[in-house]
Parts: sequence; C-alpha cells; structure tokens
Amino acid sequence: MQLNKRAMILRSIKDIKKHKERLNRLDSFKTVLYIMVAVIFYYAFIAADRYVSEVSLSVKSTDGSSPIALSGIESLVGIPSSSTEDIRYLQEYIKSLDMLKKLDEKINLRELYQKQKLDLFFRLYSSDSQESYLNYYRDRIHTLFDESTGLLNVAVEGFSPEDAQSISVAILEESERFINEISHNIAREQLNFAQGELENAKQKYKEAKNELLAFQNQYGIFDPQSLVQTKAGFITEIELQISKKETELNAMRSYLNENAPEIIALKAELKAHKEQLEKERRKVASNASKDRLNDVVAQFEALYLNLSFAEDVYKTAITAVETTRIEIGRKAKQLVVIQSPHKPESAAYPNKIYNIITIFIILSLIFGIVRLVRAIIDEHRY
Repeated sequence: MQLNKRAMILRSIKDIKKHKERLNRLDSFKTVLYIMVAVIFYYAFIAADRYVSEVSLSVKSTDGSSPIALSGIESLVGIPSSSTEDIRYLQEYIKSLDMLKKLDEKINLRELYQKQKLDLFFRLYSSDSQESYLNYYRDRIHTLFDESTGLLNVAVEGFSPEDAQSISVAILEESERFINEISHNIAREQLNFAQGELENAKQKYKEAKNELLAFQNQYGIFDPQSLVQTKAGFITEIELQISKKETELNAMRSYLNENAPEIIALKAELKAHKEQLEKERRKVASNASKDRLNDVVAQFEALYLNLSFAEDVYKTAITAVETTRIEIGRKAKQLVVIQSPHKPESAAYPNKIYNIITIFIILSLIFGIVRLVRAIIDEHRY
C-alpha cells in the first residue's frame, strides 16, 4: 500500500512539473508573438515605402566601335576597351560625392530624403555628416554593369514615385554631361599637344629656311645643283674642242713641220683650252679650294633636305591641329539610353508579407533551439 501511495505521489509531482513546463513554454512563445505583433505594426504603419526607378545606359563611340568590342590581342590579355572604361568610370561617378553635390544643386536631394521622418531605419537627419549622407545616398542607389552586353543598370530608390523618377532623371542628365566632358577633355588635351607641336614645327621650319637663305646669300648662288650641271656641260664642251684640236693638230703634223705658223697657232689654242679645262675642273672639285662646287652642293643639299623635312612636319602639324579642332566640335562619345527613367506605380521595398513570414520563421527557429537547449539541461539536472 505504501508503495502504491509513493508511486501516486511521484506521478502527481511529474504531472505538476509537465503542467508547469507547458505553461513556461506558452509564456516563452508569447514573447515571439509579442515581437511579431510589433513587427506587423511596424510594417503596417511605420515602414517607409521605397519606390524604384531604373535606368539602363551604354556608351557608344561616334566612330562606330562597340562598347564591348575588343581587338584580338586586347581580348586575349583582358585589356578593356575605351567605352568599357568609360562605363566603369561612370559607374563610380554615379556613387561619388561629386555626383551627390550635383544632385543637391539640381533637385535638392537631401530635402527629398529628409521628407521621410516616420521610419527611423531609413531616416536622414539634417545633422548627419557629409560622410554619413554619402553612405545613405549610396544605399539608395544600386548600379550593376553587365559585361556581356556592356549595359550599366542603375536602380534609384525614392520615398515617392515622383521622387524616384526625378532623381533618376537628374542622374541621367549628369551622366550624359560627365561622358561628354570626358570626351572633350581628351580632345582639348590632344589639341593643346597638337598646338604645341605646331609651334615647334613652325619655329624649326623658319630656322631651316633662314639657314638656307643665309647660305644662298653667302655664296651668291640660288641653286648650286643647276650651276654644277651647267659647269659639267661647259667642261664637256671644252673637252670636245680639245679632242677636235688634237685631231686637227695630228693631221697637220703629217704634212707640216713643228715650226709652221699653223701648228704653232693650233698648239697655242690647244694649250689655252687645256688651261681653261683645268681651271673649270678646280672650280668643281679641288683639294686646295674652299669654295669648290661639290662641297657647296653637298651643304646645299643638306640644308634643302632639312628644310623639306621641316616643311613636311609643319604641314603634318597643321593637319593634326585642324583635325583635333574638328573632333572637339562634335561628341567623340555619346551616352545611349536603353531604358529611360520611369515613374514607378508600386513600391519595390519593403516586401512586407515576405519579411513578416521570414521574421516569424526565424523567431520560431530561435524559440525551438532555446527550448531544446533548456530541455537538455533539465534532463541532465534530474
């Protein structure tokens, strides 16, 4: 009998413990329910709706090159094309402090974000620092570059459909200005370089021309080459005359003696021709003469070649300057808008039902893990 009573008492104690455990379990789960009530209240009445306006952009060169076109070597070694680099630069510029300042000037972006004051998680305070404001802005702007298509997708968050659209329009306008400025800056740098080269080429051309004029004035010769040709023809003519006179002299010797007046006269004439020939040859080439024509011609050819080269460089520099000036007058690159800014009709964030269910599942899992740990502890205690 005593054993039965003891067993009944133990059973009653266990039933009481189980009942207390059920009550504790219910009390613990009430915490989860209380939290879920707060979560539902937050998403129903406090959470700020965030609308998204998307823009798709690309950069196209006016020479027809594709934004992702690479040459064979570039594609092998992974060198990005110029337009791809521009897209990358634009992607960084959109989330930069300079872009943020431009948006503040155009549409008072800070005031648009500060209008939302109920949701503390997404509230921007007027006392926030520039760095905090920049981080807040970067959280509202999402950029994604698709390397396969060369498109830059920009998603802009706003707390109203109008705000989202106005922000995306301002970003698009500033992006177009940025791309144009890149092209024009490059063109201006090229023009400054070309103009500098033109001035150098012009100065060298003047110097070469003055050297040639000074040389011509020094020797009193306009074209030594034509003078040499004339001298060569004159020497040839003298040589022909000498040859004729020698032939004539040999013929006279066959029937006249050396003392005959005709032979003496012919010898004198032949001697005069030979002296004239030697004199003309010394003018053309002689080690003793400083003004021999072959040296003069060599100096003239060097100066003339230098002048011709300087003239060609000068003409090329003029062409480069004019070509670069024309490039500045037009867009070397342009921003192509694939998806223009639109006015969203429904909020993209937050996804209230999804978030509520997700939070409930997570809290339930946490509750189950905590209960399991406590049960293991209680089991080892007894």
